[in-house]
Amino acid sequence: MPREQSRDPVRVRVAGAGAFVPEQAVTNEQIARAIPGWSAERIAEKLFIEERRFLWELDADAGRTLPPEGSGLAPDGSGVPASNTDMCDVALRRALGMADVDPRELDAIFVVTCTPDRLNFNHDAMALHHRLGCRPDAFALVVDDGCGGTPYVMDLACRMIRDGTFRTVAVVGSAFTSPLVNREVYTSEVAPAPGRKPLNAYLSMYVFGDGAGAVVLRGDRAGEAGEVGDAGVLASMSGSTHAELVLRRAGGQLSLPYHDWFREGDLAFVIDGLQVARSYPIYMQQCLDAVLADHPHLAGDVARYYFHQPNKRVLDAFTEQAGLAPERVASNVARCGNTSAAGMLILLAEDLEDGTVALGRGDVVLIAAIGANVHYGAQLIRL
Repeated sequence: MPREQSRDPVRVRVAGAGAFVPEQAVTNEQIARAIPGWSAERIAEKLFIEERRFLWELDADAGRTLPPEGSGLAPDGSGVPASNTDMCDVALRRALGMADVDPRELDAIFVVTCTPDRLNFNHDAMALHHRLGCRPDAFALVVDDGCGGTPYVMDLACRMIRDGTFRTVAVVGSAFTSPLVNREVYTSEVAPAPGRKPLNAYLSMYVFGDGAGAVVLRGDRAGEAGEVGDAGVLASMSGSTHAELVLRRAGGQLSLPYHDWFREGDLAFVIDGLQVARSYPIYMQQCLDAVLADHPHLAGDVARYYFHQPNKRVLDAFTEQAGLAPERVASNVARCGNTSAAGMLILLAEDLEDGTVALGRGDVVLIAAIGANVHYGAQLIRL
């Protein structure tokens, strides 16, 4: 419920996290057969990715995917996920369960994704709001964003909680790649700008996978019952700059299928790999510097880093460049693919699930990401 303004300090803490990652593993051999371009060996060599997880079933020979038969969640959350909303539903219910928060306590749900089930009218967020039985005055918004969108929106949520607008907010990130699989679309080329060499669309199919992650953020005032001590978001930042790291021409009013200038390749999400490799270390370092600026003494205490993972090669290069201990940098991209806005929250949820880090134990973690066109953000958190 929206709160009245208060002069009492508010500490924003991570109350719980949850994730959903499909079980179906798609190997490099399968995806290379479905979307010709690179060989399976080249995919592994260039990206350090061995497989990705798909929700929909891949027909590698046809170069298409199909939803699993007889699937889809029931209103109570039971059943087999078959859509972006379903994945978000599972992840959010798990986060709420860990947080011991009733859905009616949520003041807002922000779904961060560029692959919603329906493009308009905040469909996926509104569906979650309905399924969970949230209050009518609880906000439900889809934020059309990519890999950097999750910490970007988490920073927004932290500010709103601290100023008393909200107390409890769910941020859900997702990537729903498998329905995009189409041999004709993803063997196309797209010119990023006049005079530049066209980009191949197939790289996106080799990189991305499906998944959803969720985090529940909650504000506690000093002196309230249930004082949380030092736990909470110690520092948070976000920023915007301008570059096309990922292109997608279709989806808006300027490139509809019945326009004379429409091309099949406009439907593809096309990664500008060179731009990603150049920009990632710059903005990720800015994220680290910003959240550690007022807490330099904690730099050596960070137990786990939850970074956006464009691919494992780029992640490993930055880890080495930044002088971070590799064992402290959580990573699942080699087996799950790049899960875009979901990736950092999936990693956090996995670590909380297996006890690598724990709520209430005082573990210090750091979330950071940069993503398409360009949003970036970071949080330094004591769990």
